[in-house]
Amino acid sequence: MANIIKIVLILSAIIFIVMAAVFFTYFFTGKAEVKDKITFGVDFSQSQAEYFKLNWKATYLAIINDLGVKNIKLHTNWNWVEGKKDDFYFGDIDWQIKQAEQNNVKIIYVLGMKTGRWPECHIPGWAQNLSESKQQTELLKYITEVVQRYKNSKVIAYWQVENEPLFRFGQCPAWYYKNDSFLKTEVALVKSLDPSRQIIISDSGEQSTWANAAKIGDIVGITMYRNAWAHVTDTFGFNINYAFLNSQTYAKKAQLIKQMYGKDVICIELQAEPWASGPLMATPIEEQVKSMNPQMFTEDVEFAKNTGLDKFYFWGVEWWYWMKTVQNQPEIWQRAKALF
Repeated sequence: MANIIKIVLILSAIIFIVMAAVFFTYFFTGKAEVKDKITFGVDFSQSQAEYFKLNWKATYLAIINDLGVKNIKLHTNWNWVEGKKDDFYFGDIDWQIKQAEQNNVKIIYVLGMKTGRWPECHIPGWAQNLSESKQQTELLKYITEVVQRYKNSKVIAYWQVENEPLFRFGQCPAWYYKNDSFLKTEVALVKSLDPSRQIIISDSGEQSTWANAAKIGDIVGITMYRNAWAHVTDTFGFNINYAFLNSQTYAKKAQLIKQMYGKDVICIELQAEPWASGPLMATPIEEQVKSMNPQMFTEDVEFAKNTGLDKFYFWGVEWWYWMKTVQNQPEIWQRAKALF
């Protein structure tokens, strides 16, 4: 009996090692075919531009006219638009959409409560203490207002419903991550209001299989980060380096999503700004450039190309412009300009 147990254990170990080797070879080695035509765009947040104390309109126009960007993922905040209940201010977004229309720029419009940039979930003050059901009702009303207002604009390429809604990150209500039923309700609402456009559901590129996003959205949008800062407490954290992930990892995951769900994968957030231990405006430039600099930017672009994906939206264009105009360091802006 002891010999049989020993043999079983040895065989189990061999099977495990073989399976681990196959898994590692499939997901972590090789290189995907680089697409002949690659589209680059940027993520733009008015609130982030204002965080850097930039003229946000000048920043937006420089992105279009100087960089030559033709694809923008637009982050908007519920609390900015509906600061008072049922009092919707769309003036700033109207201006951004109008500029896009005049310059043939295509827009991914991010809808919902969690729309990117800290604290991720942007809830109006008047809605902070509402019950779960009332918060959800008010959010659906807000989404309806947005879609009805902009669905006839020729520049809206896709709606993105929420930003990484399945990935636990940010300061959001307790109910937000309870299950995906409300996310499905949001998607169904947007489809009913505008059945002509596909819906993107985004997910973490590094910490998810993307399967749940693929089950809900028409297109899977992923993030692509090479360096990140993980906060453990308010005063302690550590740097995460994703160097162990090969470009083939993303390529194979995208292939599986296509094979299993028939959904395309695009990168809607390619890291191109620092992720430091604290807010960037409180972080010395010397520390910032440790996690993003011109050389790292170039390396990340090449890494992205080698994933075999064909659409990438850079995260950090506001920082590029701040570095160019305030810090007199235009190198990343110029390298990006060559891509566009």
